Amino acid sequence: MQASLQSADPAVFASVQAEIHRQQDDLELIASENYVSKAVLETLGSPLTNKYAEGLPNRRYYGGCEFVDEVENIARRRARELFMVEGCDIGVNVQPHAGAQANQAVFLTLLDAGDSMLGLDLSHGGHLTHGSPVNSSGKLYTAAHYGVGADGRIDMDQVRAQALATRPKLIITGASAYPRIIDFAAFRSIADEVGAYLMADIAHIAGLVAAGVHPSPFPHCDVVTTTTHKTLRGPRGGMILAKRDLMKSMNSAVFPGTQGGPLMHCIAAKAVAFGEALSPDFKAYCQQILDNAAAMADRLMSRGIALVSDGTENHLMLIDLSRSPAAPDDLTGKHAEAILGEAGITVNKNTVPGEQRSPMVTSGVRIGTPAMTTRNMGVAESVQVADWIADVLTQPADEALRTRIKAEVQGMCRRFPIYPSMG
Repeated sequence: MQASLQSADPAVFASVQAEIHRQQDDLELIASENYVSKAVLETLGSPLTNKYAEGLPNRRYYGGCEFVDEVENIARRRARELFMVEGCDIGVNVQPHAGAQANQAVFLTLLDAGDSMLGLDLSHGGHLTHGSPVNSSGKLYTAAHYGVGADGRIDMDQVRAQALATRPKLIITGASAYPRIIDFAAFRSIADEVGAYLMADIAHIAGLVAAGVHPSPFPHCDVVTTTTHKTLRGPRGGMILAKRDLMKSMNSAVFPGTQGGPLMHCIAAKAVAFGEALSPDFKAYCQQILDNAAAMADRLMSRGIALVSDGTENHLMLIDLSRSPAAPDDLTGKHAEAILGEAGITVNKNTVPGEQRSPMVTSGVRIGTPAMTTRNMGVAESVQVADWIADVLTQPADEALRTRIKAEVQGMCRRFPIYPSMG
């Protein structure tokens, strides 16, 4: 029981070491990924992983929970402080294992099987759990979708028309690949008009909201869900924030409705990350995310790389290869992801509005700046990265170019190290 990982399981140790080196030497531009602090890492590896704690603090089904109760209460208090707005009393559940589980619990609370929901179409930047037919949200409930207009922005007239036509019980706002600010007040007006609950899934923008550099979904929304990684820069997990009168039902929907024992080491790590997000440095960090994204977007467009909505107002941008005059017409998102990876730049392929290719091929690439900003890279580095991306995408057959850029990427990454004591 006392052996180190290296001696106890060399095969797993080798894979962990290889992944550490990949993270250290490659440029992480996946918009949904980030690097946690060493304090969060330490907490994730703590003995709290040994503890079963079904139920809520002071209402557990197991003994020996006095200290994990303290940890969960710290996490809940800090989350409320991060997202509370004046005049809006909210409750928090920090137990969801992931954003998908948080959403599932909300649906279990607010909907019956077959009830209708309205969310952003997946190919327009939405999320699987917002009613996609391949997800349980689309199988258990009657889902309709709205999309973006020709300008790449959510068409609020279309949202209203869809809401009037389908009369959903729940309207969902939030996205996984939408580069513009969301108008929560406009969604509230439509929800009131059709008598619907309004939910915001802010998984991608939670850190920006907490830092005050993106409008808050409160008091407009009845319930808000989020992951705790991405821009919030915490451990992988989920969270529900809801108006107080809904919170008892939300808690029951998490346990025993959709989950068993909470992951107390993750909840403790969430508490640590929330504490970090309450610091003044975190607001400066989130503003730098926005500055970096804007600089990268401007440079890409100046190089003939088209972006959905012609820019960004948050942490991400979505390249549309089908409209990029500088890129070959037959370049797909799948191929772009692969060749950028060969150059040491990690991204993910993504569908674009009006997508003509399959979701496994796509015509788009999603790029985000949270992780590179965590490394303290700034606007100058963002412009350089944009040039590397444009070089690769405009010359996809040039293997020598990718080899040269990979070496340059590694050089930049080593100037901005992560976890320097590891590996």
